Formats: sequence, structure tokens, C-alpha cells
Amino acid sequence: MPTMDSLEDLLKDEIKDIYDAEKQLTKALPKLIKKATADDLKAALQNHLQETEEHIARLEQVFDLMQMPPRGKKCEGMQHLIEEGNDMIGECEEDGTRDAVIIAAAQKCEHYEIASYGTIRVWANLLDHTDVASIFEDTLEEEKNADLKLTEIAESFVNEEAASEGDGDEEEEEEEGKTMKVAASRSRRPAAATGRKARR
Repeated sequence: MPTMDSLEDLLKDEIKDIYDAEKQLTKALPKLIKKATADDLKAALQNHLQETEEHIARLEQVFDLMQMPPRGKKCEGMQHLIEEGNDMIGECEEDGTRDAVIIAAAQKCEHYEIASYGTIRVWANLLDHTDVASIFEDTLEEEKNADLKLTEIAESFVNEEAASEGDGDEEEEEEEGKTMKVAASRSRRPAAATGRKARR
């Protein structure tokens, strides 16, 4: 990793980082869309995929304005978030629960991007790259709106559906527990009776 000697260096490094992060998302989002069940969720993810492609185009404009080659650096933060999300989604068997996990995974990625764009916008303004900062501001607002939309979907019906799917499992476990107690109680009765006869 090159040495960071100035805020200008940090800005350029973060631009390359978020460029790779956006590239990773263009590959991850279609998989989430395919696995999602709720139509509203599918639509929100599809819309954000289109926005993500626009964000990449904007970053390429930034590279030009900053006289940088349009090349990213591996964003390990986004890579780990995507991998964690995929692992969690793979463990879900119920549709509602899977949709809830997809939203959670997508929002973790959104929060990473919101933090990144918020930071580089401030740095760009401080370094008098106001044209670049304006581009970051537009993208930042879209990231925030995407996050809010996912929250609305989660709170309107997805989380409740996921919660209701768990109720059946809990009832089954409770019934199994009662059955085991009854069976254990019955298995102890002959022993008790034998003991009474022996004392006579």
C-alpha cells in the first residue's frame, strides 16, 4: 500500500476504494434480486442496481476531473460485507426470513457507502475540489434514500412475516418438550410401583 502523505492522497485512495466497492455491488445485487421474494424488495434492489451503475459512471467522471486513471483498489470492507450477507442468506429456509436478511445485508453495504461518500465529500470540499464534492453529494443522497426505502419495506411487512415464520417452530419445540416430559414421567412409574411392592 502506498504511503499517505497528505489529505489529497487519502482522498484519491478512498475514491479508488469506493469505485471497487460499487463494482462489487453491481455483481452482488443481481444475486440478491434473484433470491428476494417480496416484489417491493425486488423492485427496490433493481432500482438501486441502476443507481449503482450510475454511481460508477460518476466516479469515472471524478477520475477524469482529478486527472487519475480510472482504476480501483480492492475494497476488502465491501468484500467481507457481501460474503457475510451471502453466508447468512444461505442459511435461511423461509422466504420472509430470507427477505429480512437480504435487507439487513443490503443496508450494511449502504451504510458503508454512506460513510465513504460522506467522508470524501468533506475532504473534497476542504481541498477545493468543489465540482467533485458536488458529484459525491448527489450520490450520497441516493445512497441515503436507498437505505430509507429498505427500512420502509422491512418495517411495513417483511420483518413481521419473518417473525411469524418463527412462531410455528417455537410451538413445535414446545409441544416436543411436553411430549418428552410425559414420556419421562411414564417411564418412571413402573419403577416407583416396584419399589412399593418390594417394601411390602
